Amino acid sequence: MASYDFRAPRLFLDAPLEAGGRVALDRAGANYLLNVLRLKSGDDVLVFNGRDGEWRARMAEAGRKAADLEMMERTRPQTQPADLLYCFAPLKAARLDYMVQKAVEMGAGRLKPVFTRRTQAARVNLERMRANAIEAAEQCGILSIPAVEPDEDFSTAIGSLEPERLVVFCDEDAPVASPTAALGQAGTAPEKLAVIVGPEGGFDDAERSLVLGLPRVVRVSLGPRVLRADTAAVAVLALVQAVLGDWR
Repeated sequence: MASYDFRAPRLFLDAPLEAGGRVALDRAGANYLLNVLRLKSGDDVLVFNGRDGEWRARMAEAGRKAADLEMMERTRPQTQPADLLYCFAPLKAARLDYMVQKAVEMGAGRLKPVFTRRTQAARVNLERMRANAIEAAEQCGILSIPAVEPDEDFSTAIGSLEPERLVVFCDEDAPVASPTAALGQAGTAPEKLAVIVGPEGGFDDAERSLVLGLPRVVRVSLGPRVLRADTAAVAVLALVQAVLGDWR
């Protein structure tokens, strides 16, 4: 990734990508390239769709409000996201936007909102979550858009986890003070991971017991300070990637 050209404009396209293919931009994409970036016919842009890798495309036709892109060459093959499920209690507005973007940057492969007893947000906008996931992927050179899964009650979501999935449970009552030591006890890196972060009010006893009843659970504490939920997301995902994920 160090040699990646971050100077090139990058755009997600929800369309098949192949050599010689031509894609008509929707209104939002055309406005971004024409009016925000001020690209013109003949200018290049990197595009991806989460399925066909990344392509170098050229502005083939550009008007005031419409533009077509012609696929020139594939610059990177498609990669598969890690099977890292991030379960979280929804936050409100801008803080949820931030958390989704950072979870994508940190390598989450699936985003799962779960409603706990102390969750403050009453609802979650899945379309807005996906838009934030796409924006983060565009800006950070990510090829796969994490799946945004429907929100569920906490007990339902936890009950549907596969027995073989290793669950990293952010628990302020974890018995091991060092999160890296706790994660290290998990042994070899598993193929399937889940990270669970609760609301700022914490989990209640019944929810904690539900998680601890799963067959594969690692409880981690995030240090002596009380972290906001969006900060906890970045902290725990960094720890997981460093000890069990693709930072090793």
